[in-house]
Amino acid sequence: MKYRTIVADPPWDIGDFPANLHAQGQGATPCPYPSMEVEEIADLPVSDLAEKDAHLYLWTTNQFLESGYFVARSWRFTPVKVLVWAKAPKGRGLGGTYASATEYILFCRRGSLAALGRVDRNWWQWRRGSHSEKPEAFLDVVESISPGPYLELFARRQRLGWDTYGDEALEHVQMGAA
Repeated sequence: MKYRTIVADPPWDIGDFPANLHAQGQGATPCPYPSMEVEEIADLPVSDLAEKDAHLYLWTTNQFLESGYFVARSWRFTPVKVLVWAKAPKGRGLGGTYASATEYILFCRRGSLAALGRVDRNWWQWRRGSHSEKPEAFLDVVESISPGPYLELFARRQRLGWDTYGDEALEHVQMGAA
């Protein structure tokens, strides 16, 4: 099956969580899920799963924003807009001098798939969940703009009407290196 809309939240290799995020004296802790190097993500055969005319929504963080453009282009999509999830700060957070309270979604196109509608912004303040959990309201926005069939890569849960690939959801598609 080929998909007209793909949402991907790759497991970017963010490294260990710094000690200052945890109780004093615990030290750094490993990322709670298996991660992938940028080149491994870029080599996934996502292009083979997409229709000739398709939309891609690629989640990334500030640390991997430039890599996100590389990955989108490797998957044969053209990045056209950065969408922003502005999160309420949560403790000291990751990010060094400036704590990170945003995540980004690269909206990308391939071919000439028309949008179903128009949204009057490119940023949202959805509620946060646990680490790496994405807001369900985001997929509502995707469905209002981009036509199906839908595929979510690296999904953490199942959504009605969507096929998925990921450790925590039903796997409807098989994925391997290109």
